[in-house]
Amino acid sequence: METTQVKAFGTISAEAPLKELIISRREPIADDVEIDILFCGVCHSDLHTARNDWGGTRYEAVPGHEIVGRITRVGSAVSKFKVGDLAGVGCIVDSCRTCSSCQQDLENYCIPGFTGTYNAADKHLGGHTFGGYAEKVVVHQHYVLSVPENLDPAAAAPLLCAGVTTWSPLKHWNINAGSTVAVVGLGGLGHMAVKLAKALGAHVTLFSRSANKVQDAIDLGADQVVISTDDAQMNAVQGTFDLIIDTVPYMHDINPYVTTLNISGTLVLVGYLGPLEPMLNSAPMVMGRKAVAGSVIGGIAETQEMLDFCGQHHIVSEIEIIKMQDINEAYERMLKSDVRYRFVIDMASLKAN
Repeated sequence: METTQVKAFGTISAEAPLKELIISRREPIADDVEIDILFCGVCHSDLHTARNDWGGTRYEAVPGHEIVGRITRVGSAVSKFKVGDLAGVGCIVDSCRTCSSCQQDLENYCIPGFTGTYNAADKHLGGHTFGGYAEKVVVHQHYVLSVPENLDPAAAAPLLCAGVTTWSPLKHWNINAGSTVAVVGLGGLGHMAVKLAKALGAHVTLFSRSANKVQDAIDLGADQVVISTDDAQMNAVQGTFDLIIDTVPYMHDINPYVTTLNISGTLVLVGYLGPLEPMLNSAPMVMGRKAVAGSVIGGIAETQEMLDFCGQHHIVSEIEIIKMQDINEAYERMLKSDVRYRFVIDMASLKAN
């Protein structure tokens, strides 16, 4: 298969900083779309992959799965897009397309496993996939999203991961006008959960451990903030919420939140993967038909639905734009939660270098 060499930013080991690399992209085949990358959001998954925090990282590693750019070429069989369109690529660039999940437009739950935008087996070139910290990307048209032209393309980039990760549970649990939704954590995921739930008509509460997030949450659209370390405030919201979206990315006690669910309410984990400690107490679940669930990103159709909704309601992420060359500093700041609320790379900085 013919390839093209492009500039990218990535790392050669878990201990090495990210630096400029040269990678190969395939030349577009019949169903492919080539995108000139304008902006790429920076997700915690990027950092974890670069530093092999989850194990299994393949090096050289080029992260980035919140991609927005302009289409520069389309293959002969492409019908959904044309040159010049504003397009996006999220976490998925391929899947089996035949399993029961894929048949339901749930590529994110592809039973054999979807092909991630980076660090996944590359079916075309061999080796592994490279993400959006690069000049361009080539993706099968099925996995390319149409980005509304009325949205700021930089601020729209995090919608491709942070946006759909919180949109998916809101839609799956049928959140609409009159629903009561709470969000745990006000980071890249949490701030999108607040915005999207509010736009769907829900009454939105933020759970926060400290009072310094109160005004931010209100500004983003939250109707109230409950300080989770304040017993009186927690007692006041017992049995309240239809859905709690928990975006906290590390081990924490979810038992206090479960008791604030309404009858048949659900707490959905979207930030943390792993064992729960302290152990989950089933008593309030059994006595109130409450559930603890999990959710990961979203399918392609769901992601397009979210983007269209954001276009209609003028919803984008709150971002700080950085140069590609500042990514290592940005990673250190992410570890300190020193970003409101998502870094986005201006890829012009890579192309100009």
